[in-house]
Amino acid sequence: MSPPLTETDIAFVKSLVIHEDAAIIALNKPSGLSSQGGRIKAHTLDDLLAAFAKSSGNRPRLIHRLDRDTSGVILTARTKPAAGFLGKAMMGRRFRKTYLAIVTPGAPEPAGGTIEHPLRREEIGRESYMRIAKAEEPGAENALTRYRTLARGEAAALVECSPQTGRMHQLRVHLASMGRPIAGDARYGGALSVGGVAVPRLMLHAARLSFPHPDGGTTTIEAPMPDDMRAVAAALGVNP
Repeated sequence: MSPPLTETDIAFVKSLVIHEDAAIIALNKPSGLSSQGGRIKAHTLDDLLAAFAKSSGNRPRLIHRLDRDTSGVILTARTKPAAGFLGKAMMGRRFRKTYLAIVTPGAPEPAGGTIEHPLRREEIGRESYMRIAKAEEPGAENALTRYRTLARGEAAALVECSPQTGRMHQLRVHLASMGRPIAGDARYGGALSVGGVAVPRLMLHAARLSFPHPDGGTTTIEAPMPDDMRAVAAALGVNP
């Protein structure tokens, strides 16, 4: 059981809110914060959602996850009916997710298109990772990513990615499969230094999320690129 939240914890998670209404709360998750179930002995975002608990004890529920080192838009439901509605919408692939990634060395070839490689989950000790697999392999799952290059420099490029499926590490593995791993992604071959520029973390940001709102219509929520990623992009000449 997680320790109770401090005033600092509560102020921190409330500072992440970028949209709030009766049905949902959307937050701009910083890199380094686990969505839930993290192995580091620190509060996860799921733990921090206790800051929004009602007097009944009901608290927002995470609708999806982001990797610990990925920043950006993450959605929660404030009520059980909203969670059920959004869960069904996500299973029905009615969510539209858009990410920004800094890849190396240079822009993908072609500069835009579709990556469609099945992925399979592998375990090494306590670590899990994904690899490209053949469709007929046991455990292989179809995976589809659309991408386009937004800016290119000599050593790197800024790429917009839209996963059409929701596999673990999908964007990271698909981009690496093109020979353009995400900068800072040591697990999948990403450089930790590019053209003399230090890369402080995985350069992947969930920039935009569009989804059907439980109260009707379509809602789109955006999160600006964080300062650390913007600084790397500027230093490499691939500003958005």
